Amino acid sequence: MIESRIRETIGNLENLAGDDKTIAAISEAADMITGAVKSGNKLMICGNGGSAADAQHMAGEYLCRFYKDRAPLPAIALSTDSSVITSISNNYSYSEIFSRQVEAIGKRGDVLLGISTSGSSKNVLKAFEAARRFHIDTILITGALEKDIALLSDITVKAPSIDTSRIQEIHLFIEHIICEIIEDRTYGEN
Repeated sequence: MIESRIRETIGNLENLAGDDKTIAAISEAADMITGAVKSGNKLMICGNGGSAADAQHMAGEYLCRFYKDRAPLPAIALSTDSSVITSISNNYSYSEIFSRQVEAIGKRGDVLLGISTSGSSKNVLKAFEAARRFHIDTILITGALEKDIALLSDITVKAPSIDTSRIQEIHLFIEHIICEIIEDRTYGEN
């Protein structure tokens, strides 16, 4: 089983490397975020479960550093404030935990990055709806099957798998590539 899983992941990465459309979407996502941060705007990141962990992980990479010692890049994970999440869930609904935050802190020129392995997480979908109302650009990182959120996304980056664990592995790989590109485009080549 171990060898089989390793080969499956290698195959998914080979499929990713051979997918010109997805490679272009990754570059476009990096361009969008770079333009936002260079203009004094921020990156908001949201997702559930493992995707929430990715959102937090990547916000840390942008705020602290990735490869370079540099000024922080403005990013926030919308999944980190337990008081905000529980109060919105209690007083409204769990489906609004991200959209209320987007409405409160988002502004034109910001970017909302949604991470959803299924592509149909209701709270990420509502965040994208709020982003559209506030003229905030959106990027979705998802699995191979396009679903509801992709219809509202300016850029959709799809991991070439339908298996949740394999999608999550590829998501982190893609997220790191995007961060590296942004760091290079903002602070010079490695």
